[in-house]
Amino acid sequence: MSRPRKLPRLLLVTGMSGAGKSSVLDALEDMGWDTVDNLPTALLHEFVHGADRARRDAHVAIGMDSRSRGFDPQRLPELLHSIAGVVPEILYLDASGAELNRRYDETRRRHPLAPDRPAEDGIARERSLTASLRIAADSVIDTTDFTPADLRDELRRRYGGESDEPVLTIMSFGFARGISRTADYVFDLRFLPNPHWVDGLRSLTGRDEPVQEFVARQEGFDTFMDRVEELLADLIPRFGPAGKSYVEVAFGCTGGRHRSVAAAVGMGERLRARGFSPNIRHRDLSLNPSDSIEGESGQEPAASI
Repeated sequence: MSRPRKLPRLLLVTGMSGAGKSSVLDALEDMGWDTVDNLPTALLHEFVHGADRARRDAHVAIGMDSRSRGFDPQRLPELLHSIAGVVPEILYLDASGAELNRRYDETRRRHPLAPDRPAEDGIARERSLTASLRIAADSVIDTTDFTPADLRDELRRRYGGESDEPVLTIMSFGFARGISRTADYVFDLRFLPNPHWVDGLRSLTGRDEPVQEFVARQEGFDTFMDRVEELLADLIPRFGPAGKSYVEVAFGCTGGRHRSVAAAVGMGERLRARGFSPNIRHRDLSLNPSDSIEGESGQEPAASI
């Protein structure tokens, strides 16, 4: 008995102008997807099922934002799901207001919703306009801290292969630099002593063995990791049947260079041993150590070798 043919994916790439929509579409095209940008909504069905599409089984990615003719954030999800013969998904691209404003200033482009006003006015208006679309999205990628290579790697993991297992990302970050905006689960490592205040560890990171050994010796760490591992091992297999394709688990500490990194690396190893395939990402690892970011040593549990 032959297996039923898998339906091609239909991905709506949308979100904030300047957040990387063109880069995403270019990357997907390189992966063999049929792509088109700024397609009028009235032509959506025709593009997906039109006779001029030579590869009928190819995945389709369509870029739309506030510049697209007929763009209506309230109606787009319903329109997308009305198209038969495909598996519809929405990818919302976001970035911080400061980063979007920097990109507009760097490229000297005008924001489409504020052609005669500062870019930040258009950014605020667009964020409000697309808020419902962000909520309806199957996946949100925040490109604030992504390099072009980071973005391509993330897209390759999410859209480059076929798997029934949800894409699992384990991330480290620093609360002092802003909480993770896209995590499904956030775990706080600030109950542990901070290696930043230990001589010989400050310049190292949670990827280095001395920091990992220091963190592992602290009271409560093993119990914490055991409980998080059991929780994730139980939850992750449930997401696929529930239709959730992406799961992001974030570990945070103060600066995002020591405790959270060690925990993310350790949890990745634990979950791989259980048969999962997590992607590991360290948001703030490349930033320089900073006493002002880490705060005063007395504000957290005392650190000692």
